[in-house]
Amino acid sequence: MVDQLKAEHNVDVEWRPYYLRPDTPPEGLDLPEYILKARANGSEERLASMAKMHGMDFKSTERIYNTRIAHEATEYAREQGKALEFHKVVFRQVYADGLDISKWDVLRAAAEEVGLDADDMQSVVEGGKYTAQVAEQVRWAQQIGVSGVPTYVINDKYAIVGAQPYEAFKNALAQIMKEKP
Repeated sequence: MVDQLKAEHNVDVEWRPYYLRPDTPPEGLDLPEYILKARANGSEERLASMAKMHGMDFKSTERIYNTRIAHEATEYAREQGKALEFHKVVFRQVYADGLDISKWDVLRAAAEEVGLDADDMQSVVEGGKYTAQVAEQVRWAQQIGVSGVPTYVINDKYAIVGAQPYEAFKNALAQIMKEKP
C-alpha cells in the first residue's frame, strides 16, 4: 500500500520508531489475555484480509517483542540508504514469517537480504550509536499524541491510526490537496 501511495501520489514515506509497550523486557512478553480473547473473536480477520488483498501472508505474533534493537538497526539502514527496504523485510519477518525481531539472527538476515553489512550493523547498533536518536524520535511521537501503531503522520498535521484501507489514505491526501493555498 505504501508503494502504491508513493507511485500514485509522489509522496515521501519515512518509518519512525514508537514503542507501543516501552516496558517490554529484552526477552519479550507473553500476549495479554485481552489480546488472546480478541483474536478468538476474529479481531485479526481484517488484517489477514488486507494482507491477502496486497499479496502478503499474515501470521499472528505469538509474543510481544522488544523492538529497540530493530528500531536502532533501522536507523543504521537509513544511514546506508536502505531504510524502506530494511523495514519491509523486518515487517515481513514479523507479520508473515512469525519471527522475533529482538533477535540478532533475524535482524542480520534482514540486513543481508537488502545488501547491508550485518556485522557492521550489529557492531554499530550494539555500540549505542542510535540509542539516543531513537529515544528522541519516540519522545517526539509521544509529544504529538501517537498512541498506537501504525500511525501515519502526514505533513506533521494529520494522523491516520491503525491498519487502514488504501481509501483512507487517498481521502486524506485529497483533503490535504483541497486545503493547499
